[in-house]
Amino acid sequence: MKNLSLTWNLDSIYEGGSNSQTFAAELAGLEQDINKLGASLADKESAQSLQERLTSWTDLVQSIMLRLQESGSFVSCLQAQDMKDTKASLLNDRLKTISASFQGVLTRFDEQLRETPDAEWEAWLSQEEIKPVAFNLNERRELAKDKLPPEQEALISELSVDGYHGWSDLYDTVVGRAKFRAQDENGNEQLLSAGQMHNRLSDGDRAVREAAFDEWEREWGEQAELCGEGLNRIAGFRLKLYGKRGWESVLKEPLQINRMSEATLNAMWSAVEAGKAELTKYLQRKAKLMGLEKLDWHDVDAPLGATAKIVPYDEAAAFIVERFRAFNPDLAEFSEKAFREGWIEVEDRSGKRPGGFCTSFPKSRQTRIFMTYSGTASNIATLAHELGHAYHQYLMDDLPPLAQDYAMNVAETASTFAEMIVADSALQMATEPQEKLAMLEDKLGRSVAFFMDIHARFVFETGFYEKRRSGMLSVEELSTLMEDAQAKAFGDILGRKHPEFWASKLHFYLTGVPFYNFPYTFGFLFSSGIYARALAEGQGFAQRYVDLLRDTGRMNVEDLAYKHLGVKLDDTSFWSEAVKLCIADVQTFLDLTE
Repeated sequence: MKNLSLTWNLDSIYEGGSNSQTFAAELAGLEQDINKLGASLADKESAQSLQERLTSWTDLVQSIMLRLQESGSFVSCLQAQDMKDTKASLLNDRLKTISASFQGVLTRFDEQLRETPDAEWEAWLSQEEIKPVAFNLNERRELAKDKLPPEQEALISELSVDGYHGWSDLYDTVVGRAKFRAQDENGNEQLLSAGQMHNRLSDGDRAVREAAFDEWEREWGEQAELCGEGLNRIAGFRLKLYGKRGWESVLKEPLQINRMSEATLNAMWSAVEAGKAELTKYLQRKAKLMGLEKLDWHDVDAPLGATAKIVPYDEAAAFIVERFRAFNPDLAEFSEKAFREGWIEVEDRSGKRPGGFCTSFPKSRQTRIFMTYSGTASNIATLAHELGHAYHQYLMDDLPPLAQDYAMNVAETASTFAEMIVADSALQMATEPQEKLAMLEDKLGRSVAFFMDIHARFVFETGFYEKRRSGMLSVEELSTLMEDAQAKAFGDILGRKHPEFWASKLHFYLTGVPFYNFPYTFGFLFSSGIYARALAEGQGFAQRYVDLLRDTGRMNVEDLAYKHLGVKLDDTSFWSEAVKLCIADVQTFLDLTE
């Protein structure tokens, strides 16, 4: 694979970028159909039977959902590729208004589901055309019983655009304006975006990443007051809404979204805590190898040694496709298509959003992947990770839109599984001791991220929400809370911590998904258990894996795991075995570095 484009092609979705007339027509069509659905739901004089109306409403709901996802992904891509695209920001505002209007109509749709008599409900769900989305409709019906009256929920959705979601938009503006000072190869000062600067935090040269971390903390310290205001307001909105609904636990909504029980969450964290002792040995040895008493925050993800191998993008793409092919040719062919048809944005330039993501265009049956590629092992892992997301969506493209609505925790399963395929293959192919050590270290680093870093985020957020019930927290309180969370999650292995992490991390400001943290650890461990079975069964497991992924949008995770793996997720046994697999390389690492 050579001469691959470093930028994606969005014109094949809607030509013209933020000036696209095709996209403008799409939004107009959405507004028209949402109004049509609202009018139909309010029509009390319809000559159709209740079951006929339920089917008609469901069809229109799914059509709108498909196009809204397509539109939302398009705007997200426009904003990510250029955070100063003001027209894209205006489109985002309009889309949020449309989405709020749809949510308002959906509350009336859900109310109709809730009010349908049980006998008629069961008869309707038994129809062949409805069976594929029966789980999703039942889920909506039950959730409707747990919310405020539809008129109030609709009003909340409308007010959220300029309130709740507005604070999230403000954070995006802050990130786009943030500038970080750094020196180029000739020693001249340059200004970098957050995405460019973030890559320097894992540079192989400790002096470079230490200087980058100082600058990272300085700039986020400058922005902390605005970030703190946004974070407090987002949490305040959620807590007030939860109170009105009668929800006592702040975990109720994220657990509902992820279709999992609190017992499963607790079993997972219990197993993670038990496995941290082995990871601590790895981190202590890493500190010793780097000549440090303790690792600072910016050392945790850094490669061992002063220099790290830089892999050209084309070479990384070819390696990933080759590794995927050994597991499942279909996964490899899909990934090759994504590389060749301009589905991936990796160019290292200013003005881009930091981080990486994969977003789906279910109407076009395409996906887009976003990141900033600089040739590091971490970049290659991210690329494989996002391709896993893309493949998951590809497997769902022929399902009804409602059945494509899989949660974040199982979405992270497919991405992490893809990452493991590449990481393990690279490790097995390594022949030089130093190369093998680097691969091993990178693999163990992911366990540190999911067991410690993600846990720190979860501890911070749960603690923050508990304190926020009593009022807003100051910047100093937020930073102290973050340092305490990092100390709890990492134990005594960190020297310098990252108190401004709460300000720098986008995930805390996402209003669409609260607690954007524990699903990552779930996906990492769940995919580890799946990966163990894949290793044991060989290529014959590929179809079982595909079947599991296709069910992710129409089952809760406990039922999904029991059906396809025969395990109970609310018991620590599965999680403990997965943790052992993740940290099995610690002793090998210790032996190699003795």
